[in-house]
Amino acid sequence: MEWYDWQIFGLLAAFIGPNFFPNADPVSSTLSALSVFAVGFAFRPLGGVLLGRLADRIGRRKVLLLSITMMAVSTLVIAISPTYQDIGVFAGLLLFVCRVFQGISAGIEAPLSTAYAVELSPAGREGRAAGVLSMFVNLGILGASLVSFATSALIDDAAMADGGWRVPMFVGAALGVVVIYLRRNLPESLPAATGTGPQAPPPVWRQVGRHWLALLAIIFVVGAAQAYNYAWNVGLPNLANGFGEDSTSVFALTTLLGLILLVGSPLVGMLADRRKLSRTFVATRLLVVPAAFLMLAYAGPGIGGFSIVLLVGGLVLVTNMTLYNVISTSLMPQTCRATGVGLGYGIAVALFGGTASYLLIWLQQQGIDWLFPVYLAALSLISVVLYLLAKRTTGLYAGE
Repeated sequence: MEWYDWQIFGLLAAFIGPNFFPNADPVSSTLSALSVFAVGFAFRPLGGVLLGRLADRIGRRKVLLLSITMMAVSTLVIAISPTYQDIGVFAGLLLFVCRVFQGISAGIEAPLSTAYAVELSPAGREGRAAGVLSMFVNLGILGASLVSFATSALIDDAAMADGGWRVPMFVGAALGVVVIYLRRNLPESLPAATGTGPQAPPPVWRQVGRHWLALLAIIFVVGAAQAYNYAWNVGLPNLANGFGEDSTSVFALTTLLGLILLVGSPLVGMLADRRKLSRTFVATRLLVVPAAFLMLAYAGPGIGGFSIVLLVGGLVLVTNMTLYNVISTSLMPQTCRATGVGLGYGIAVALFGGTASYLLIWLQQQGIDWLFPVYLAALSLISVVLYLLAKRTTGLYAGE
């Protein structure tokens, strides 16, 4: 549900923008919506720091409950919000505030849920934990594409732009009730929070400081994966809409991409456990370099070119999106894991993930679309170098 709600905003940016911002120019209003989409990323570091620190003090379960509640309520508010035509600039301001709360929620959700899964998994099964977790993340992303596709298929584009975009938002808010109920019954994995470990662990920030190289590695490990992810899942679909592609076909293809990610995640996790987690990560991360340049094949209208780029690149995407969080988790000890990984994750998605879709479309408009794949390839290579240095210097705390 967390990632359904996060993804749905990006997928529907072309419809949300004209409703919350001046809509004389559809491209400008879409870019305004994507700018607000990026605002959520800017607040992810705050969520990682504040809620990560809280999770290292009071335990994982309570913070996981808090994060999902923030996301569900914010999505509901967006679904029922008045438009720019109703309240003027206050519509965009309300959208901004909702994205702030969603950013804080998402800033802790990915690192904390991964840490939680790893802490409850037997040694040597970290890849499987990452695969199962990623499968459900991708189920949310797939659900966002599927609901958007179904809504678009049932009504015409005019109705979708007028108010049909609200339907997927209401679906996400309703799912929140179910997830909150499920999380109430989670066991606790932090020893100090259950009374089975030391009640006064060493200062968290001192521990994070000792692992500064691991923190830097986490920023680039996460950043390269998220830049790739949002370029494929958000940037390319919005680029296709800007080229005038049929929105139903675009949503159908993003749904198929979501299915690839859903099915591939557990398979990649099992492969990582068999072939060694660190070795699998390095090999799959290096595959991003040639995959990044594939997007240059889609430089103008043509649903065939869009489908090839989206789906072939999606095969490399699934390997990276399955492993990046568990790799980040492995670089921090348990006593400062939520804080350290949350901080690195938040900085990474703010700098590299939230800006990726905007940057891709802007570079396309400037006629220098070749620069984005160069940027993505460079991020991927830097992440491999920093990971290997951190692994050698500070060691691994989960997996091998």
